[in-house]
Amino acid sequence: MSSALPATSREWHLVARPQGWPKPEDFALREATVSEPGEGQIVVRNLYLSVDPYMRGRMNDVKSYVPPFQLDRPMDGGAVGEVVASRAEGFAPGDHVLHGLGWREYALVDAQRAVKVDAAVAPLSSYLGVMGMPGMTAYAGLLEVGSFKEGDTVFVSGAAGAVGSMVGQVARLKGAARVIGSAGSAEKVRHLTEELGFDAAFNYKDGPVLEQLKEAAPDGIDVYFDNVGGEHLEAAISVLKPHGRAVLCGAIAQYNDTEPAPGPRNLGQVIGKRLRLQGMIVSDHEALRPQFFTEVGGWLRSGELAHRETVVKGIEGMGEAFLGLLRGDNTGKMIVGL
Repeated sequence: MSSALPATSREWHLVARPQGWPKPEDFALREATVSEPGEGQIVVRNLYLSVDPYMRGRMNDVKSYVPPFQLDRPMDGGAVGEVVASRAEGFAPGDHVLHGLGWREYALVDAQRAVKVDAAVAPLSSYLGVMGMPGMTAYAGLLEVGSFKEGDTVFVSGAAGAVGSMVGQVARLKGAARVIGSAGSAEKVRHLTEELGFDAAFNYKDGPVLEQLKEAAPDGIDVYFDNVGGEHLEAAISVLKPHGRAVLCGAIAQYNDTEPAPGPRNLGQVIGKRLRLQGMIVSDHEALRPQFFTEVGGWLRSGELAHRETVVKGIEGMGEAFLGLLRGDNTGKMIVGL
């Protein structure tokens, strides 16, 4: 059933709801007892933990599509680990699984909420990124929500992050006429054009987004994949062609604002151009998962799809990794390796 379990492990708790930007003192790393599994449960030693932008919203006590984190309770999120004890059919010690009880070293997981993953198919950490929720978000958002078709010109903001870097590459692999990205440093811009195959990229800190986007897309864009909101969305509305589509996936530029951000001032163009602006939540698109695994797994194995990770070592660094994600310190998926 199990190898010897440790008596205790460490887990991160939210101890205060952040006002504006989260601070280190909003989080606490605490000891917890490791329990033996009950019927239908497994104990997992986590190997890789995910930090994602959506987690910032869960730190607020507001109703949303994911319940808020509870104060003085362990936080949760994507994790990949090794089964160390099992009382569930189909799971044995040594199996690797993807599950939702991250932010901790050991997790007691209901087996029905765990999915076996295979290190021979893709690196274990990639099931939190390119083969996981961010990859699925990019794939479903571009193809299903954005109604992408071959020959489209695509613009993606936050293009060096876990979702954005995937959006641009899927568009390229699916026959986009032109792929444009924005990012927050010259190094990230180089990464987009030299390593990921974007046709053009710009640093949004170098000048107005609208001017730089017009220069990068002189003939306009068909699809905008929005990870940022704010000025980027306003600029994209101006540059979208008639019948263009905007996939509203995230608004990281506004997650730590204490006052509501002003909306795009050019929404009138949506009418004249017959634009479609659609929000998305990845969990609506589960039917695409088999196709996603097959196609993206193939691109990974063939080397056609590049993926980079920013890995912070040790559970002690998890809070700082999350703050770094909000600052944009990462290129590709931000992951904590235990």
